Amino acid sequence: MISTQIQTAAYLFAGILFILSLGGLSSQESAKRGVYYGIIGMFIAIVSTILGKDVNGHIYIVVAIAIASVIGIVVARKVQMTAMPQLVAILHSFVGLAAVLVGFGSYMDPHTLALSDSERTIHLVEVFIGVFIGAITFTGSIVAWGKLDGKIRSKPLLYPGRHIVNIILVIISIILGVLFTMAPGTDGMLYLYIMTAIAAFIGVMLVMAIGGADMPVVVSMLNSYSGWAAAAAGFMLGNDLLIITGALVGSSGAILSIIMCEAMNRSFLSVIFGGFGDAPVATSEEIEGEVTSTTHEEVAEMLKEAENIVIVPGYGMAVAKAQYPIHDLVENLQKEGKKVTFGIHPVAGRLPGHMNVLLAEANVSYDIVLEMDEVNEFMDDVDVVMVIGANDIVNPGALTDPSSPIYGMPVIEVWRAKKVIVMKRSMATGYAGVQNPLFFKENTDMLYGDAKDSVNKLLSEM
Repeated sequence: MISTQIQTAAYLFAGILFILSLGGLSSQESAKRGVYYGIIGMFIAIVSTILGKDVNGHIYIVVAIAIASVIGIVVARKVQMTAMPQLVAILHSFVGLAAVLVGFGSYMDPHTLALSDSERTIHLVEVFIGVFIGAITFTGSIVAWGKLDGKIRSKPLLYPGRHIVNIILVIISIILGVLFTMAPGTDGMLYLYIMTAIAAFIGVMLVMAIGGADMPVVVSMLNSYSGWAAAAAGFMLGNDLLIITGALVGSSGAILSIIMCEAMNRSFLSVIFGGFGDAPVATSEEIEGEVTSTTHEEVAEMLKEAENIVIVPGYGMAVAKAQYPIHDLVENLQKEGKKVTFGIHPVAGRLPGHMNVLLAEANVSYDIVLEMDEVNEFMDDVDVVMVIGANDIVNPGALTDPSSPIYGMPVIEVWRAKKVIVMKRSMATGYAGVQNPLFFKENTDMLYGDAKDSVNKLLSEM
Protein backbone atom coordinates (compact mmCIF):
# COMPACT_ATOMS: atom_id res chain seq x y z
CA MET A 1 0.00 0.00 0.00
CA ILE A 2 1.14 3.55 -0.65
CA SER A 3 0.24 6.70 1.23
CA THR A 4 -2.19 9.29 -0.10
CA GLN A 5 0.68 11.75 -0.57
CA ILE A 6 2.66 9.33 -2.73
CA GLN A 7 -0.43 8.49 -4.76
CA THR A 8 -1.14 12.19 -5.33
CA ALA A 9 2.46 12.74 -6.47
CA ALA A 10 2.19 9.74 -8.82
CA TYR A 11 -1.06 11.08 -10.25
CA LEU A 12 0.55 14.48 -10.80
CA PHE A 13 3.52 12.92 -12.60
CA ALA A 14 1.21 10.75 -14.72
CA GLY A 15 -0.87 13.83 -15.61
CA ILE A 16 2.28 15.65 -16.76
CA LEU A 17 3.21 12.64 -18.92
CA PHE A 18 -0.27 12.66 -20.50
CA ILE A 19 0.13 16.35 -21.36
CA LEU A 20 3.56 15.61 -22.88
CA SER A 21 1.97 12.72 -24.78
CA LEU A 22 -0.61 15.02 -26.38
CA GLY A 23 2.14 17.49 -27.20
CA GLY A 24 4.18 14.75 -28.86
CA LEU A 25 1.25 13.64 -30.97
CA SER A 26 1.01 17.12 -32.50
CA SER A 27 3.61 16.26 -35.14
CA GLN A 28 4.71 13.13 -37.00
CA GLU A 29 8.34 13.49 -35.93
CA SER A 30 7.52 13.37 -32.22
CA ALA A 31 4.46 11.09 -32.35
CA LYS A 32 6.30 7.94 -31.28
CA ARG A 33 7.80 9.73 -28.29
CA GLY A 34 4.32 10.98 -27.40
CA VAL A 35 2.98 7.43 -27.43
CA TYR A 36 5.75 6.29 -25.07
CA TYR A 37 4.93 9.13 -22.67
CA GLY A 38 1.30 8.01 -22.69
CA ILE A 39 2.17 4.37 -22.03
CA ILE A 40 4.43 5.23 -19.09
CA GLY A 41 1.86 7.64 -17.68
CA MET A 42 -0.91 5.05 -17.87
CA PHE A 43 1.30 2.40 -16.23
CA ILE A 44 2.04 4.75 -13.33
CA ALA A 45 -1.66 5.66 -13.05
CA ILE A 46 -2.81 2.03 -12.90
CA VAL A 47 -0.16 0.90 -10.40
CA SER A 48 -0.70 3.88 -8.07
CA THR A 49 -4.47 3.34 -8.18
CA ILE A 50 -4.25 -0.38 -7.40
CA LEU A 51 -1.88 0.25 -4.50
CA GLY A 52 -3.95 3.13 -3.17
CA LYS A 53 -5.67 3.37 0.18
CA ASP A 54 -8.88 1.36 0.74
CA VAL A 55 -8.41 -0.67 -2.46
CA ASN A 56 -9.13 -4.36 -1.89
CA GLY A 57 -9.31 -7.51 -4.01
CA HIS A 58 -5.93 -6.97 -5.68
CA ILE A 59 -5.81 -10.49 -7.07
CA TYR A 60 -9.07 -9.99 -8.95
CA ILE A 61 -7.93 -6.63 -10.29
CA VAL A 62 -4.61 -8.04 -11.53
CA VAL A 63 -6.33 -11.02 -13.18
CA ALA A 64 -8.85 -8.72 -14.87
CA ILE A 65 -6.04 -6.45 -16.14
CA ALA A 66 -4.08 -9.46 -17.41
CA ILE A 67 -7.06 -10.88 -19.31
CA ALA A 68 -7.95 -7.49 -20.78
CA SER A 69 -4.32 -6.87 -21.77
CA VAL A 70 -4.11 -10.18 -23.62
CA ILE A 71 -7.37 -9.40 -25.46
CA GLY A 72 -6.09 -5.92 -26.33
CA ILE A 73 -2.74 -7.20 -27.64
CA VAL A 74 -4.40 -9.89 -29.77
CA VAL A 75 -6.94 -7.46 -31.25
CA ALA A 76 -4.33 -4.77 -31.89
CA ARG A 77 -2.01 -7.20 -33.67
CA LYS A 78 -4.76 -8.65 -35.84
CA VAL A 79 -6.56 -5.48 -36.85
CA GLN A 80 -5.65 -4.06 -40.25
CA MET A 81 -4.91 -0.36 -40.70
CA THR A 82 -8.03 -0.15 -42.86
CA ALA A 83 -10.07 -1.29 -39.86
CA MET A 84 -8.42 1.06 -37.37
CA PRO A 85 -11.30 3.59 -37.46
CA GLN A 86 -13.76 0.83 -36.56
CA LEU A 87 -11.52 -0.27 -33.69
CA VAL A 88 -11.24 3.29 -32.37
CA ALA A 89 -15.02 3.72 -32.56
CA ILE A 90 -15.77 0.50 -30.70
CA LEU A 91 -13.18 1.35 -28.01
CA HIS A 92 -14.97 4.65 -27.46
CA SER A 93 -18.15 2.66 -26.80
CA PHE A 94 -16.38 0.76 -24.00
CA VAL A 95 -15.49 4.04 -22.29
CA GLY A 96 -19.13 5.13 -22.49
CA LEU A 97 -20.37 1.80 -21.12
CA ALA A 98 -17.82 2.01 -18.29
CA ALA A 99 -19.13 5.45 -17.32
CA VAL A 100 -22.70 4.10 -17.24
CA LEU A 101 -21.73 1.12 -15.07
CA VAL A 102 -19.66 3.30 -12.74
CA GLY A 103 -22.63 5.62 -12.39
CA PHE A 104 -25.03 2.85 -11.42
CA GLY A 105 -22.47 1.33 -9.07
CA SER A 106 -21.74 4.67 -7.43
CA TYR A 107 -25.46 5.34 -6.92
CA MET A 108 -25.94 2.00 -5.15
CA ASP A 109 -22.77 2.39 -3.07
CA PRO A 110 -23.64 2.54 0.68
CA HIS A 111 -21.19 5.46 1.03
CA THR A 112 -23.50 7.55 -1.15
CA LEU A 113 -26.34 7.10 1.32
CA ALA A 114 -24.09 8.22 4.17
CA LEU A 115 -23.31 11.60 2.57
CA SER A 116 -24.85 14.79 3.90
CA ASP A 117 -27.76 16.30 1.94
CA SER A 118 -25.68 18.84 0.02
CA GLU A 119 -22.84 16.41 -0.71
CA ARG A 120 -25.29 13.73 -1.79
CA THR A 121 -27.09 16.13 -4.15
CA ILE A 122 -23.80 17.14 -5.79
CA HIS A 123 -22.76 13.51 -6.12
CA LEU A 124 -26.11 12.50 -7.64
CA VAL A 125 -25.78 15.29 -10.21
CA GLU A 126 -22.35 13.88 -11.09
CA VAL A 127 -23.83 10.40 -11.41
CA PHE A 128 -26.72 11.56 -13.59
CA ILE A 129 -24.55 13.61 -15.96
CA GLY A 130 -21.94 10.86 -16.15
CA VAL A 131 -24.50 8.21 -17.07
CA PHE A 132 -26.13 10.56 -19.61
CA ILE A 133 -22.86 11.28 -21.43
CA GLY A 134 -21.76 7.65 -21.15
CA ALA A 135 -24.98 6.28 -22.66
CA ILE A 136 -24.79 8.68 -25.62
CA THR A 137 -21.14 7.76 -26.16
CA PHE A 138 -21.90 4.03 -25.93
CA THR A 139 -24.66 3.80 -28.52
CA GLY A 140 -23.29 6.58 -30.73
CA SER A 141 -19.95 4.79 -30.97
CA ILE A 142 -21.62 1.50 -31.85
CA VAL A 143 -23.52 3.19 -34.69
CA ALA A 144 -20.28 4.85 -35.87
CA TRP A 145 -18.58 1.45 -35.84
CA GLY A 146 -21.43 0.00 -37.89
CA LYS A 147 -21.21 2.79 -40.46
CA LEU A 148 -17.45 2.55 -40.75
CA ASP A 149 -17.58 -1.23 -41.05
CA GLY A 150 -20.29 -1.14 -43.70
CA LYS A 151 -22.89 -2.85 -41.51
CA ILE A 152 -24.99 0.34 -41.46
CA ARG A 153 -25.37 2.46 -44.57
CA SER A 154 -23.35 5.65 -44.56
CA LYS A 155 -26.22 7.76 -45.90
CA PRO A 156 -27.63 9.94 -43.07
CA LEU A 157 -30.97 8.93 -41.59
CA LEU A 158 -32.92 12.18 -41.49
CA TYR A 159 -36.54 12.63 -40.43
CA PRO A 160 -38.64 15.80 -40.07
CA GLY A 161 -38.48 17.46 -36.68
CA ARG A 162 -35.55 15.39 -35.45
CA HIS A 163 -33.95 18.38 -33.72
CA ILE A 164 -37.20 19.14 -31.88
CA VAL A 165 -37.46 15.50 -30.79
CA ASN A 166 -33.90 15.57 -29.47
CA ILE A 167 -34.53 18.83 -27.59
CA ILE A 168 -37.69 17.38 -26.02
CA LEU A 169 -35.78 14.27 -24.96
CA VAL A 170 -33.06 16.40 -23.36
CA ILE A 171 -35.71 18.44 -21.48
CA ILE A 172 -37.32 15.20 -20.26
CA SER A 173 -33.89 14.02 -19.09
CA ILE A 174 -33.38 17.26 -17.13
CA ILE A 175 -36.76 16.78 -15.41
CA LEU A 176 -35.81 13.19 -14.62
CA GLY A 177 -32.52 14.50 -13.20
CA VAL A 178 -34.36 16.79 -10.81
CA LEU A 179 -36.61 13.94 -9.66
CA PHE A 180 -33.57 11.68 -9.36
CA THR A 181 -31.71 14.02 -7.01
CA MET A 182 -34.82 14.50 -4.85
CA ALA A 183 -35.59 10.78 -4.46
CA PRO A 184 -34.60 9.29 -1.07
CA GLY A 185 -32.24 6.33 -0.79
CA THR A 186 -32.09 4.39 -4.02
CA ASP A 187 -35.68 5.18 -5.01
CA GLY A 188 -34.41 7.22 -7.96
CA MET A 189 -33.20 4.12 -9.81
CA LEU A 190 -36.27 4.13 -12.10
CA TYR A 191 -35.50 7.71 -13.19
CA LEU A 192 -31.91 6.68 -13.87
CA TYR A 193 -33.07 3.71 -15.97
CA ILE A 194 -35.43 5.86 -18.04
CA MET A 195 -32.80 8.56 -18.61
CA THR A 196 -30.25 5.94 -19.66
CA ALA A 197 -32.65 4.59 -22.28
CA ILE A 198 -33.38 8.12 -23.55
CA ALA A 199 -29.67 9.00 -23.73
CA ALA A 200 -28.95 5.74 -25.56
CA PHE A 201 -31.65 6.60 -28.11
CA ILE A 202 -30.24 10.12 -28.54
CA GLY A 203 -26.79 8.64 -29.19
CA VAL A 204 -28.17 6.42 -31.95
CA MET A 205 -30.14 9.18 -33.65
CA LEU A 206 -27.31 11.74 -33.47
CA VAL A 207 -24.83 9.54 -35.31
CA MET A 208 -27.41 8.04 -37.67
CA ALA A 209 -28.15 11.59 -38.88
CA ILE A 210 -24.52 12.19 -39.87
CA GLY A 211 -23.45 11.42 -43.43
CA GLY A 212 -20.47 9.37 -44.57
CA ALA A 213 -18.44 12.39 -45.68
CA ASP A 214 -18.39 13.65 -42.08
CA MET A 215 -17.47 10.35 -40.40
CA PRO A 216 -13.85 11.36 -39.60
CA VAL A 217 -15.28 14.28 -37.62
CA VAL A 218 -17.69 11.88 -35.89
CA VAL A 219 -14.81 9.65 -34.77
CA SER A 220 -13.01 12.68 -33.35
CA MET A 221 -16.23 13.91 -31.73
CA LEU A 222 -16.87 10.52 -30.09
CA ASN A 223 -13.30 10.63 -28.82
CA SER A 224 -14.24 13.88 -27.10
CA TYR A 225 -17.43 12.34 -25.69
CA SER A 226 -15.48 9.40 -24.28
CA GLY A 227 -13.11 11.84 -22.58
CA TRP A 228 -15.92 13.73 -20.89
CA ALA A 229 -17.49 10.38 -19.90
CA ALA A 230 -14.18 9.40 -18.29
CA ALA A 231 -14.00 12.76 -16.49
CA ALA A 232 -17.52 12.24 -15.19
CA ALA A 233 -16.49 8.78 -13.94
CA GLY A 234 -13.56 10.45 -12.20
CA PHE A 235 -15.91 12.78 -10.34
CA MET A 236 -18.09 9.85 -9.31
CA LEU A 237 -15.11 7.87 -8.05
CA GLY A 238 -13.31 10.85 -6.55
CA ASN A 239 -10.27 10.07 -8.72
CA ASP A 240 -8.38 13.26 -9.62
CA LEU A 241 -6.24 11.65 -12.32
CA LEU A 242 -9.28 10.27 -14.13
CA ILE A 243 -10.79 13.76 -14.10
CA ILE A 244 -7.59 15.26 -15.52
CA THR A 245 -7.19 12.56 -18.16
CA GLY A 246 -10.82 12.75 -19.21
CA ALA A 247 -10.66 16.53 -19.49
CA LEU A 248 -7.50 16.29 -21.64
CA VAL A 249 -9.09 13.75 -23.99
CA GLY A 250 -12.43 15.55 -24.07
CA SER A 251 -11.01 18.99 -24.79
CA SER A 252 -8.41 17.80 -27.32
CA GLY A 253 -11.05 15.76 -29.16
CA ALA A 254 -13.39 18.75 -29.29
CA ILE A 255 -10.61 21.03 -30.55
CA LEU A 256 -9.65 18.51 -33.24
CA SER A 257 -13.29 18.21 -34.32
CA ILE A 258 -13.59 21.99 -34.61
CA ILE A 259 -10.34 22.21 -36.61
CA MET A 260 -11.54 19.49 -38.98
CA CYS A 261 -14.91 21.17 -39.42
CA GLU A 262 -13.18 24.42 -40.31
CA ALA A 263 -11.00 22.55 -42.82
CA MET A 264 -14.15 21.05 -44.36
CA ASN A 265 -16.09 24.34 -44.24
CA ARG A 266 -18.61 22.65 -41.96
CA SER A 267 -20.49 23.99 -38.98
CA PHE A 268 -19.43 22.08 -35.88
CA LEU A 269 -22.95 22.10 -34.42
CA SER A 270 -24.44 21.05 -37.76
CA VAL A 271 -22.15 18.03 -37.95
CA ILE A 272 -22.91 17.02 -34.36
CA PHE A 273 -26.67 17.26 -34.82
CA GLY A 274 -26.73 15.98 -38.41
CA GLY A 275 -27.98 17.79 -41.45
CA PHE A 276 -25.20 17.44 -43.97
CA GLY A 277 -25.94 14.89 -46.62
CA ASP A 278 -29.53 16.14 -46.43
CA ALA A 279 -31.90 16.26 -49.36
CA PRO A 280 -30.47 18.17 -52.36
CA VAL A 281 -31.30 21.85 -52.55
CA ALA A 282 -31.15 21.91 -56.32
CA THR A 283 -31.09 19.65 -59.34
CA SER A 284 -27.86 17.70 -59.58
CA GLU A 285 -25.25 19.31 -61.77
CA GLU A 286 -25.08 17.71 -65.20
CA ILE A 287 -21.70 16.07 -65.81
CA GLU A 288 -20.22 16.74 -69.24
CA GLY A 289 -17.50 14.80 -71.05
CA GLU A 290 -16.63 11.13 -71.10
CA VAL A 291 -14.45 8.85 -69.03
CA THR A 292 -11.15 7.80 -70.63
CA SER A 293 -8.88 5.04 -69.39
CA THR A 294 -5.15 4.52 -69.74
CA THR A 295 -2.58 1.74 -69.34
CA HIS A 296 0.30 1.17 -66.98
CA GLU A 297 2.77 1.63 -69.84
CA GLU A 298 1.33 5.05 -70.68
CA VAL A 299 1.31 6.18 -67.05
CA ALA A 300 4.92 5.04 -66.60
CA GLU A 301 5.88 7.14 -69.62
CA MET A 302 4.05 10.16 -68.21
CA LEU A 303 5.94 9.81 -64.93
CA LYS A 304 9.27 9.56 -66.78
CA GLU A 305 8.57 12.82 -68.61
CA ALA A 306 7.11 14.67 -65.61
CA GLU A 307 9.23 16.90 -63.36
CA ASN A 308 6.68 17.82 -60.67
CA ILE A 309 4.49 14.99 -59.35
CA VAL A 310 1.85 15.02 -56.62
CA ILE A 311 0.34 11.88 -55.08
CA VAL A 312 -3.07 12.15 -53.39
CA PRO A 313 -3.83 9.02 -51.30
CA GLY A 314 -7.25 7.96 -50.08
CA TYR A 315 -9.01 5.06 -48.41
CA GLY A 316 -8.42 2.86 -51.47
CA MET A 317 -4.69 3.00 -50.78
CA ALA A 318 -5.32 1.73 -47.27
CA VAL A 319 -7.53 -1.11 -48.50
CA ALA A 320 -4.94 -2.25 -51.07
CA LYS A 321 -1.98 -1.71 -48.70
CA ALA A 322 -0.35 0.18 -51.52
CA GLN A 323 1.71 2.49 -49.31
CA TYR A 324 4.76 0.19 -49.47
CA PRO A 325 5.18 0.01 -53.27
CA ILE A 326 4.28 3.72 -53.39
CA HIS A 327 7.30 4.38 -51.15
CA ASP A 328 9.50 2.45 -53.61
CA LEU A 329 7.99 4.32 -56.55
CA VAL A 330 8.66 7.67 -54.90
CA GLU A 331 12.29 6.72 -54.19
CA ASN A 332 12.81 5.75 -57.84
CA LEU A 333 11.29 9.00 -59.06
CA GLN A 334 13.40 11.06 -56.65
CA LYS A 335 16.58 9.31 -57.82
CA GLU A 336 15.76 10.56 -61.31
CA GLY A 337 15.68 14.11 -59.96
CA LYS A 338 11.90 14.54 -59.95
CA LYS A 339 10.00 16.51 -57.32
CA VAL A 340 7.44 14.26 -55.61
CA THR A 341 5.07 15.38 -52.87
CA PHE A 342 2.00 13.93 -51.18
CA GLY A 343 -1.19 15.94 -50.76
CA ILE A 344 -3.15 14.99 -47.65
CA HIS A 345 -6.75 16.07 -47.13
CA PRO A 346 -7.82 16.61 -43.49
CA VAL A 347 -10.52 13.92 -43.76
CA ALA A 348 -8.84 11.48 -46.15
CA GLY A 349 -9.64 7.93 -45.06
CA ARG A 350 -11.93 7.12 -42.17
CA LEU A 351 -9.96 8.62 -39.30
CA PRO A 352 -8.16 11.89 -38.60
CA GLY A 353 -4.56 11.43 -39.76
CA HIS A 354 -5.33 8.07 -41.38
CA MET A 355 -3.16 8.69 -44.47
CA ASN A 356 -0.30 10.18 -42.44
CA VAL A 357 -0.13 7.02 -40.33
CA LEU A 358 -0.10 4.77 -43.40
CA LEU A 359 2.68 6.74 -45.10
CA ALA A 360 4.71 6.85 -41.88
CA GLU A 361 4.25 3.08 -41.62
CA ALA A 362 5.90 2.78 -45.07
CA ASN A 363 8.75 5.13 -44.02
CA VAL A 364 7.75 7.91 -46.39
CA SER A 365 9.71 11.05 -45.48
CA TYR A 366 7.70 13.59 -43.47
CA ASP A 367 9.23 16.41 -45.51
CA ILE A 368 7.27 15.56 -48.67
CA VAL A 369 3.90 14.99 -46.95
CA LEU A 370 1.99 18.27 -47.31
CA GLU A 371 -1.46 19.44 -46.25
CA MET A 372 -4.27 20.30 -48.66
CA ASP A 373 -3.74 24.07 -48.62
CA GLU A 374 -0.02 23.68 -49.28
CA VAL A 375 -0.40 21.55 -52.43
CA ASN A 376 -3.29 23.63 -53.74
CA GLU A 377 -0.96 26.64 -53.84
CA PHE A 378 1.24 25.14 -56.57
CA MET A 379 -1.21 22.74 -58.26
CA ASP A 380 -1.11 24.74 -61.54
CA ASP A 381 2.60 23.91 -61.87
CA VAL A 382 2.17 20.15 -61.34
CA ASP A 383 2.81 17.91 -64.34
CA VAL A 384 1.10 14.74 -63.09
CA VAL A 385 -1.21 14.08 -60.15
CA MET A 386 -1.73 10.47 -59.12
CA VAL A 387 -4.98 10.03 -57.18
CA ILE A 388 -4.70 6.68 -55.42
CA GLY A 389 -7.98 5.39 -54.04
CA ALA A 390 -9.36 8.86 -53.24
CA ASN A 391 -12.73 10.15 -54.40
CA ASP A 392 -14.70 12.70 -52.38
CA ILE A 393 -11.60 14.69 -51.36
CA VAL A 394 -10.81 15.48 -55.04
CA ASN A 395 -14.39 16.06 -56.18
CA PRO A 396 -14.80 19.42 -57.97
CA GLY A 397 -18.55 19.17 -57.30
CA ALA A 398 -17.77 20.19 -53.71
CA LEU A 399 -16.98 23.66 -55.08
CA THR A 400 -19.48 23.92 -57.96
CA ASP A 401 -22.56 21.78 -57.24
CA PRO A 402 -24.91 23.18 -54.53
CA SER A 403 -26.95 19.96 -54.66
CA SER A 404 -23.99 17.82 -53.58
CA PRO A 405 -23.93 16.58 -49.97
CA ILE A 406 -20.26 17.61 -49.83
CA TYR A 407 -20.85 21.09 -51.27
CA GLY A 408 -18.75 23.69 -49.49
CA MET A 409 -16.08 21.21 -48.39
CA PRO A 410 -12.60 22.34 -49.47
CA VAL A 411 -10.94 19.70 -51.65
CA ILE A 412 -7.55 19.08 -53.23
CA GLU A 413 -7.94 20.76 -56.62
CA VAL A 414 -6.13 18.13 -58.67
CA TRP A 415 -7.94 19.05 -61.91
CA ARG A 416 -5.79 22.18 -62.14
CA ALA A 417 -2.71 20.04 -62.87
CA LYS A 418 -1.60 19.32 -66.44
CA LYS A 419 -2.50 15.62 -66.12
CA VAL A 420 -4.49 13.60 -63.59
CA ILE A 421 -4.31 9.82 -63.21
CA VAL A 422 -7.04 8.31 -61.03
CA MET A 423 -6.29 4.81 -59.76
CA LYS A 424 -9.51 3.02 -58.81
CA ARG A 425 -10.99 -0.44 -59.02
CA SER A 426 -14.11 0.85 -60.74
CA MET A 427 -16.28 3.92 -61.31
CA ALA A 428 -18.01 3.39 -57.97
CA THR A 429 -18.86 6.47 -55.92
CA GLY A 430 -16.97 7.44 -52.79
CA TYR A 431 -18.08 7.17 -49.16
CA ALA A 432 -20.37 10.19 -49.55
CA GLY A 433 -22.23 8.35 -52.34
CA VAL A 434 -21.90 11.05 -55.03
CA GLN A 435 -20.51 10.92 -58.55
CA ASN A 436 -17.21 12.65 -59.23
CA PRO A 437 -17.05 15.05 -62.23
CA LEU A 438 -13.24 14.79 -62.08
CA PHE A 439 -13.40 11.44 -63.87
CA PHE A 440 -15.01 13.09 -66.91
CA LYS A 441 -12.52 15.93 -67.38
CA GLU A 442 -10.30 16.06 -70.48
CA ASN A 443 -7.03 15.98 -68.53
CA THR A 444 -8.08 12.97 -66.44
CA ASP A 445 -7.47 9.30 -67.24
CA MET A 446 -8.62 6.32 -65.20
CA LEU A 447 -6.20 3.51 -64.37
CA TYR A 448 -8.42 0.66 -63.24
CA GLY A 449 -7.33 -2.12 -60.91
CA ASP A 450 -6.03 -2.81 -57.43
CA ALA A 451 -3.85 0.10 -56.30
CA LYS A 452 -1.02 -2.10 -55.02
CA ASP A 453 -0.91 -4.15 -58.22
CA SER A 454 -1.03 -1.02 -60.34
CA VAL A 455 1.87 0.62 -58.51
CA ASN A 456 3.92 -2.57 -58.75
CA LYS A 457 3.29 -2.67 -62.50
CA LEU A 458 4.37 0.95 -62.79
CA LEU A 459 7.57 0.06 -60.94
CA SER A 460 8.21 -2.77 -63.41
CA GLU A 461 7.56 -0.51 -66.39
CA MET A 462 9.94 2.13 -65.06
